[in-house]
Amino acid sequence: MIDRQFAELGSLVESLERAGKAPEAADTRKISQDLAKLFGVDPDEVAILALSDKEKSLKFLFPEKLVAVGTIPLSSTSALAARSARERRSEVVNNFSVTRHATVFEGVPMGRAPGELIQKIMSAPILHGSKVSGVVQISRKGRTVADAGPDFTQKDLRTLTSLTPLLDRFIRLFGIS
Repeated sequence: MIDRQFAELGSLVESLERAGKAPEAADTRKISQDLAKLFGVDPDEVAILALSDKEKSLKFLFPEKLVAVGTIPLSSTSALAARSARERRSEVVNNFSVTRHATVFEGVPMGRAPGELIQKIMSAPILHGSKVSGVVQISRKGRTVADAGPDFTQKDLRTLTSLTPLLDRFIRLFGIS
């Protein structure tokens, strides 16, 4: 299944590159749906962010409801996405709800049951050579850690990290940086 998901993601990115056009909302949804399926999460538990504003902040490309909400400054000391980009380090946090983190984006209604928060998360920088072009995050939401489902594993993180070169190609199609 993983190989098929990689192939589907690769085909979509290649077709967009051949067309020479910026991705549309449907393209971003498709990438996010494929990532969600790969990790057994809902599409709104996938976040793709691109580095923008002269490399000073991260801008959401997905979920769609967060695109217009705002950006995450790289200087943020409480945002995992900013830390992933600054430190160029992937990580798993299976007790995310009890760690100090920025909660502003969790307050945006995503059509889930009230009280469901990010309980578990994987975060990986997306690199273009030695430079960060974005961050990808996969989360599990629920009212409690147990409700959120299984813990993410190091194998999951390796799989996510292996997708980042493809996600870099996707982000570059937006022409943000």
